[in-house]
Amino acid sequence: MARKVLIVDDEAHIRMLLGQILEELSDEYAVEILMAKDGEEGWRAIQEHRPEVVLLDIMMPRMNGYELCRLLHGDPSVLEATQIVLLTAKGQESDKRQGLETGAVAYMTKPFDPDELLLLTKSLMGLNGE
Repeated sequence: MARKVLIVDDEAHIRMLLGQILEELSDEYAVEILMAKDGEEGWRAIQEHRPEVVLLDIMMPRMNGYELCRLLHGDPSVLEATQIVLLTAKGQESDKRQGLETGAVAYMTKPFDPDELLLLTKSLMGLNGE
């Protein structure tokens, strides 16, 4: 089964930047990089593709990142196979706490360090030692 990472962000330039950062995963480990422009599209992509990692913005139209995390919590078959990293401009401690309480395994604020994001994604996918 193909390994997959899903990027969910309403800003096209952020999706493209994240795709470029994760290009190494595609080139070296044959990880498929998928993209969605809002929470609803992200939810459909998660159900269809079952990505190992989802990089998820919080502030989006149609369904925000917290709402998507709550939906995932309601579907254990998805949640056990998918790890959520919230990647957002919301940097308050209360935002971080809320994100982790809704099921995210990590919380990174924008602007983020591209190398740190790549290392975190590789670690979540178990690719550090390969």
